[in-house]
Amino acid sequence: QVQLVESGGGLVQPGGSLRLSCTASGSIFSRYAMEWYRQAPGKQRGLVAGISTRHMTNYLDSVKGRFTISRDNAKNTVYLQMNSLKLEDTAVYYCKATTPGLAGTWGQGTQVTVSS
Repeated sequence: QVQLVESGGGLVQPGGSLRLSCTASGSIFSRYAMEWYRQAPGKQRGLVAGISTRHMTNYLDSVKGRFTISRDNAKNTVYLQMNSLKLEDTAVYYCKATTPGLAGTWGQGTQVTVSS
């Protein structure tokens, strides 16, 4: 079973940037599709970006052109580069690993706060 640990969250001003990392252990990372979700207070958790085992990517419309998801299989890590951050990007960000036939695995989350 894969285990996930997120890092890189923090406090940033509007227009700033952050890079989130999610490092996996306990299984073969390259076999997992990876996704970033976020959950703001009082709202449901929703998909922000995903990257397949073949490095195909998809994004929430509101983050297209600002966020970039990437993976480094040699480091067992998926990244979310977030640029031009907005107040509405404030949320807890979670990574998730999925592979056919197994339930998805979540990380513990990392807080991103965009505030002036």
